[in-house]
Amino acid sequence: MIANKKVLVVDDDQEIRELLDEYLTKSGFTVTTAAEGEEMKRRLASGYPDLILMDVMMPGDDGFTLCQYIRKTSDVPIIMLTAVSDEMDQIIGLELGADDYIAKPFSPRQLMARIKALLRRVKPTVTQKMPETPKSILFSHWRLETASHRLYDLDKGKDYELTGSDFSLLMLFLSRPNEILDRDTISCATRGREALPSERGIDVQLSRLRQRLGDKGKTQRIIKTSRGNGYIFTPEVKYES
Repeated sequence: MIANKKVLVVDDDQEIRELLDEYLTKSGFTVTTAAEGEEMKRRLASGYPDLILMDVMMPGDDGFTLCQYIRKTSDVPIIMLTAVSDEMDQIIGLELGADDYIAKPFSPRQLMARIKALLRRVKPTVTQKMPETPKSILFSHWRLETASHRLYDLDKGKDYELTGSDFSLLMLFLSRPNEILDRDTISCATRGREALPSERGIDVQLSRLRQRLGDKGKTQRIIKTSRGNGYIFTPEVKYES
Protein backbone atom coordinates (compact mmCIF):
# COMPACT_ATOMS: atom_id res chain seq x y z
CA MET A 1 0.00 0.00 0.00
CA ILE A 2 2.92 2.36 0.74
CA ALA A 3 5.21 1.39 -2.15
CA ASN A 4 5.45 4.18 -4.74
CA LYS A 5 3.02 6.39 -2.79
CA LYS A 6 3.83 10.10 -2.88
CA VAL A 7 3.23 12.45 0.06
CA LEU A 8 3.40 16.25 0.05
CA VAL A 9 4.08 17.87 3.44
CA VAL A 10 2.99 21.53 3.70
CA ASP A 11 4.16 23.18 6.93
CA ASP A 12 5.96 26.44 7.70
CA ASP A 13 7.94 24.79 10.52
CA GLN A 14 11.23 23.59 8.99
CA GLU A 15 11.91 21.16 11.82
CA ILE A 16 8.53 19.45 11.37
CA ARG A 17 9.04 19.28 7.60
CA GLU A 18 12.42 17.64 8.03
CA LEU A 19 11.20 15.18 10.69
CA LEU A 20 8.20 14.13 8.59
CA ASP A 21 10.34 13.88 5.47
CA GLU A 22 12.82 11.59 7.24
CA TYR A 23 10.20 9.42 8.94
CA LEU A 24 7.93 8.99 5.91
CA THR A 25 10.88 8.33 3.59
CA LYS A 26 12.14 5.58 5.92
CA SER A 27 8.61 4.15 5.91
CA GLY A 28 8.70 3.79 2.13
CA PHE A 29 6.98 6.96 0.89
CA THR A 30 8.32 9.39 -1.69
CA VAL A 31 8.18 12.77 0.07
CA THR A 32 8.22 16.36 -1.13
CA THR A 33 7.77 19.40 1.12
CA ALA A 34 6.55 22.99 0.90
CA ALA A 35 6.88 25.79 3.45
CA GLU A 36 3.83 27.81 2.36
CA GLY A 37 1.01 28.06 -0.15
CA GLU A 38 2.85 29.40 -3.19
CA GLU A 39 5.51 26.70 -2.91
CA MET A 40 2.74 24.11 -2.53
CA LYS A 41 1.12 25.33 -5.76
CA ARG A 42 4.42 25.06 -7.60
CA ARG A 43 4.78 21.47 -6.36
CA LEU A 44 1.25 20.60 -7.46
CA ALA A 45 1.82 22.09 -10.92
CA SER A 46 4.01 19.08 -11.74
CA GLY A 47 1.39 16.59 -10.56
CA TYR A 48 -0.65 15.67 -7.50
CA PRO A 49 0.66 13.28 -4.83
CA ASP A 50 -1.27 10.38 -3.31
CA LEU A 51 -1.76 12.26 -0.03
CA ILE A 52 -1.17 15.74 1.43
CA LEU A 53 -0.24 16.53 5.05
CA MET A 54 -1.00 20.21 5.63
CA ASP A 55 -0.62 22.51 8.61
CA VAL A 56 -3.58 24.77 9.44
CA MET A 57 -1.76 27.85 10.74
CA MET A 58 0.77 29.20 8.22
CA PRO A 59 1.82 32.66 7.06
CA GLY A 60 -0.02 33.88 3.98
CA ASP A 61 -2.79 31.47 2.95
CA ASP A 62 -3.73 29.20 5.84
CA GLY A 63 -4.50 25.50 5.54
CA PHE A 64 -8.25 26.09 5.17
CA THR A 65 -7.71 28.41 2.18
CA LEU A 66 -5.26 26.00 0.57
CA CYS A 67 -7.65 23.10 1.11
CA GLN A 68 -10.34 25.01 -0.80
CA TYR A 69 -7.82 25.72 -3.58
CA ILE A 70 -6.95 22.04 -3.91
CA ARG A 71 -10.58 20.89 -3.89
CA LYS A 72 -11.34 23.00 -6.97
CA THR A 73 -9.28 20.61 -9.08
CA SER A 74 -8.49 17.46 -7.09
CA ASP A 75 -9.88 14.96 -4.59
CA VAL A 76 -6.43 13.99 -3.29
CA PRO A 77 -6.69 12.84 0.37
CA ILE A 78 -5.76 15.63 2.81
CA ILE A 79 -4.84 15.28 6.48
CA MET A 80 -4.83 18.59 8.35
CA LEU A 81 -2.18 19.14 11.03
CA THR A 82 -3.40 21.44 13.80
CA ALA A 83 -1.63 22.77 16.88
CA VAL A 84 -4.89 22.88 18.83
CA SER A 85 -7.62 20.30 19.22
CA ASP A 86 -10.35 22.88 18.67
CA GLU A 87 -13.54 21.16 17.50
CA MET A 88 -14.62 24.11 15.33
CA ASP A 89 -11.30 24.09 13.45
CA GLN A 90 -11.76 20.37 12.85
CA ILE A 91 -15.33 20.84 11.59
CA ILE A 92 -14.31 23.70 9.29
CA GLY A 93 -11.47 21.65 7.85
CA LEU A 94 -13.71 18.65 7.15
CA GLU A 95 -16.43 20.83 5.61
CA LEU A 96 -13.88 22.45 3.29
CA GLY A 97 -12.81 19.06 1.99
CA ALA A 98 -10.15 17.71 4.36
CA ASP A 99 -10.37 13.95 4.94
CA ASP A 100 -8.88 13.75 8.44
CA TYR A 101 -7.03 15.83 11.02
CA ILE A 102 -4.42 15.15 13.66
CA ALA A 103 -3.50 17.44 16.57
CA LYS A 104 0.10 18.37 17.33
CA PRO A 105 2.09 17.00 19.00
CA PHE A 106 1.48 13.54 17.55
CA SER A 107 3.51 10.36 17.62
CA PRO A 108 4.91 8.93 14.37
CA ARG A 109 2.97 5.71 14.96
CA GLN A 110 -0.28 7.65 15.35
CA LEU A 111 0.36 9.56 12.15
CA MET A 112 1.23 6.40 10.23
CA ALA A 113 -1.95 4.70 11.44
CA ARG A 114 -4.01 7.64 10.17
CA ILE A 115 -2.22 7.65 6.82
CA LYS A 116 -2.66 3.91 6.29
CA ALA A 117 -6.34 4.04 7.29
CA LEU A 118 -7.00 6.88 4.86
CA LEU A 119 -5.16 5.24 1.97
CA ARG A 120 -7.11 2.00 2.56
CA ARG A 121 -10.36 3.92 2.17
CA VAL A 122 -9.36 5.59 -1.08
CA LYS A 123 -11.09 3.95 -4.04
CA PRO A 124 -11.09 4.71 -7.77
CA THR A 125 -13.68 7.23 -8.87
CA VAL A 126 -16.99 5.68 -9.91
CA THR A 127 -17.19 5.39 -13.68
CA GLN A 128 -19.94 7.53 -15.13
CA LYS A 129 -22.46 5.93 -17.46
CA MET A 130 -22.12 8.54 -20.20
CA PRO A 131 -20.26 6.94 -23.15
CA GLU A 132 -18.45 10.27 -23.61
CA THR A 133 -18.72 13.68 -22.04
CA PRO A 134 -21.35 15.71 -23.93
CA LYS A 135 -20.76 19.36 -24.80
CA SER A 136 -23.75 20.46 -22.74
CA ILE A 137 -26.48 18.87 -20.64
CA LEU A 138 -30.05 20.11 -20.23
CA PHE A 139 -32.23 19.43 -17.19
CA SER A 140 -35.17 21.26 -15.66
CA HIS A 141 -34.54 24.94 -16.59
CA TRP A 142 -30.76 24.56 -16.47
CA ARG A 143 -27.99 23.98 -19.01
CA LEU A 144 -24.53 22.80 -17.93
CA GLU A 145 -21.57 23.50 -20.21
CA THR A 146 -19.16 20.68 -19.40
CA ALA A 147 -15.98 22.25 -20.78
CA SER A 148 -16.28 25.55 -18.89
CA HIS A 149 -18.12 24.16 -15.83
CA ARG A 150 -20.67 26.95 -16.27
CA LEU A 151 -24.28 26.46 -15.25
CA TYR A 152 -26.92 28.53 -17.05
CA ASP A 153 -30.33 29.39 -15.59
CA LEU A 154 -32.45 29.48 -18.75
CA ASP A 155 -35.39 31.12 -16.98
CA LYS A 156 -33.45 34.02 -15.44
CA GLY A 157 -30.74 34.37 -18.07
CA LYS A 158 -27.97 34.05 -15.47
CA ASP A 159 -24.93 31.81 -15.39
CA TYR A 160 -22.64 30.55 -12.65
CA GLU A 161 -19.22 28.85 -12.55
CA LEU A 162 -19.19 25.65 -10.48
CA THR A 163 -16.29 24.60 -8.26
CA GLY A 164 -14.56 21.34 -9.10
CA SER A 165 -16.32 19.37 -6.36
CA ASP A 166 -19.77 20.81 -7.17
CA PHE A 167 -19.25 20.04 -10.86
CA SER A 168 -18.23 16.46 -10.06
CA LEU A 169 -21.31 15.97 -7.89
CA LEU A 170 -23.68 17.40 -10.50
CA MET A 171 -22.08 15.31 -13.26
CA LEU A 172 -22.58 12.19 -11.16
CA PHE A 173 -26.30 12.93 -10.81
CA LEU A 174 -26.62 13.84 -14.50
CA SER A 175 -24.97 10.58 -15.54
CA ARG A 176 -27.29 8.49 -13.35
CA PRO A 177 -30.73 10.13 -13.24
CA ASN A 178 -33.60 8.41 -11.42
CA GLU A 179 -31.20 6.14 -9.53
CA ILE A 180 -30.80 6.05 -5.77
CA LEU A 181 -27.20 7.05 -5.04
CA ASP A 182 -26.02 6.31 -1.52
CA ARG A 183 -23.44 8.31 0.40
CA ASP A 184 -20.59 5.91 -0.37
CA THR A 185 -21.32 6.14 -4.11
CA ILE A 186 -21.33 9.94 -3.93
CA SER A 187 -18.15 10.05 -1.85
CA CYS A 188 -16.31 7.63 -4.16
CA ALA A 189 -17.29 9.66 -7.22
CA THR A 190 -16.42 13.08 -5.80
CA ARG A 191 -13.64 12.27 -3.30
CA GLY A 192 -12.24 8.94 -4.44
CA ARG A 193 -13.13 7.09 -1.23
CA GLU A 194 -16.07 5.83 0.83
CA ALA A 195 -17.83 8.20 3.21
CA LEU A 196 -16.50 8.35 6.75
CA PRO A 197 -18.82 7.72 9.73
CA SER A 198 -20.66 10.92 10.72
CA GLU A 199 -18.99 12.80 7.85
CA ARG A 200 -20.58 16.19 7.21
CA GLY A 201 -18.70 17.13 4.06
CA ILE A 202 -21.15 15.34 1.76
CA ASP A 203 -24.11 17.06 3.45
CA VAL A 204 -22.44 20.44 2.99
CA GLN A 205 -21.70 19.69 -0.66
CA LEU A 206 -25.27 18.53 -1.35
CA SER A 207 -26.70 21.56 0.43
CA ARG A 208 -24.49 23.90 -1.60
CA LEU A 209 -25.53 22.30 -4.91
CA ARG A 210 -29.20 22.35 -3.95
CA GLN A 211 -28.95 26.02 -3.05
CA ARG A 212 -27.35 26.79 -6.41
CA LEU A 213 -30.18 24.95 -8.18
CA GLY A 214 -32.85 26.65 -6.06
CA ASP A 215 -33.81 23.22 -4.80
CA LYS A 216 -33.88 23.68 -1.04
CA GLY A 217 -36.25 23.30 1.87
CA LYS A 218 -39.19 20.91 1.79
CA THR A 219 -39.98 21.56 -1.89
CA GLN A 220 -37.09 19.57 -3.36
CA ARG A 221 -37.84 18.91 -7.02
CA ILE A 222 -34.42 18.13 -8.49
CA ILE A 223 -32.43 16.17 -5.90
CA LYS A 224 -34.82 14.24 -3.69
CA THR A 225 -33.86 12.46 -0.49
CA SER A 226 -34.74 8.79 -0.17
CA ARG A 227 -34.59 8.51 3.60
CA GLY A 228 -32.17 5.83 4.75
CA ASN A 229 -31.13 5.05 1.18
CA GLY A 230 -29.59 8.06 -0.54
CA TYR A 231 -30.51 10.68 -3.12
CA ILE A 232 -32.34 10.67 -6.47
CA PHE A 233 -31.88 13.10 -9.36
CA THR A 234 -35.39 13.34 -10.80
CA PRO A 235 -35.44 15.71 -13.87
CA GLU A 236 -35.34 14.47 -17.43
CA VAL A 237 -31.77 14.79 -18.74
CA LYS A 238 -30.81 15.58 -22.34
CA TYR A 239 -27.24 15.35 -23.63
CA GLU A 240 -26.04 17.63 -26.44
CA SER A 241 -22.86 16.77 -28.38
